[in-house]
Amino acid sequence: MSDNSAAQASFQFRGSSFDSMIETLGGAFGTFAAEPISQAQSFRWGIDLSACDSAVLITGYHQSDFQFHIEPTADTAEYLSIVLPRNGGMGVTYGPRTAEAGRGELLLYNNFEPNSVIMHGEDNVVDELLINWSVVLQTLGQTFEAPFDGSLNLLPQVSMSTPAGQLIGNLAETIMGGIRDSGPLLQSPIAMAHLTQALADVVVRLVPHRLSHLLDKKPCLIAPRHVRRAIEFMQANINQPITMPMVAEAAGVSVRALETGFRAFRDTTPAAYLLRLRLRAARQDLIDPENNQTMRAICLKWGFFHFGRFSAVYRATYGENPSDTRRRVGSSVGTGAEVLR
Repeated sequence: MSDNSAAQASFQFRGSSFDSMIETLGGAFGTFAAEPISQAQSFRWGIDLSACDSAVLITGYHQSDFQFHIEPTADTAEYLSIVLPRNGGMGVTYGPRTAEAGRGELLLYNNFEPNSVIMHGEDNVVDELLINWSVVLQTLGQTFEAPFDGSLNLLPQVSMSTPAGQLIGNLAETIMGGIRDSGPLLQSPIAMAHLTQALADVVVRLVPHRLSHLLDKKPCLIAPRHVRRAIEFMQANINQPITMPMVAEAAGVSVRALETGFRAFRDTTPAAYLLRLRLRAARQDLIDPENNQTMRAICLKWGFFHFGRFSAVYRATYGENPSDTRRRVGSSVGTGAEVLR
């Protein structure tokens, strides 16, 4: 930026000292500690925030280099961060490793993982899109048909000159443009949910990570008739107290043959497949704004008789508690100021 004061004046939160920035950001992202890298006499900064249920957009301007460290607290939300440097660059450190991105590159990371973050270059400007990590967990669960735990180990640097980088960058730009300055996406939560889900899906499929080798597996052959009949029986009786012997009888095979068929053609067990169907049905009820059933009624409806176990499995699959899912339905659109309250 050639006119620092004009750039600074356009931001919702701004200041002219390093200490004022730390004070403003201290309560927003966990335990926040920062220090300047250069010995500049002044430190102008500005930050804009726009937020909704599934994403947060942070646009930041910093006059000089600095680095910061974040210790997440119990109240800190977990995000997939997608950074688009506009001027200067940004880097993250993981122990002895450092990943950096400048203009024409993307930086991707989980905000719970880096040891520190570095903003470098004079008049640094970055756009950072934070996607709720529960959206990523849901994508992983649907893609690999299994709950996910631990670090994804995403490749942190992606060039926007590559097809994957162009696609991710374009999707991120679309979301940013739609929520910046009270944009139209903030008034359309359904469209926002679809776009963030699409972005998470593209990242999972196109950016290398620790599960990428599973995407290279050849598609399974068409499942044999008894597996398809078993699935049809499960779907037709999903809210009934069915057992695996009942499913096997409906499919016309032994329980052992049923287990073998599901492992070979669905890479899971029949019981786990039924559990997944019931979880999806329960989630559909929870996200249905017209559904006024109690949580207990929904659990019992879909065969979950122990609410604690249901909550644990649901959280492992979708990355959030069932009560959190229900709370988000019909919630008002957030604003950037709420992030800093």
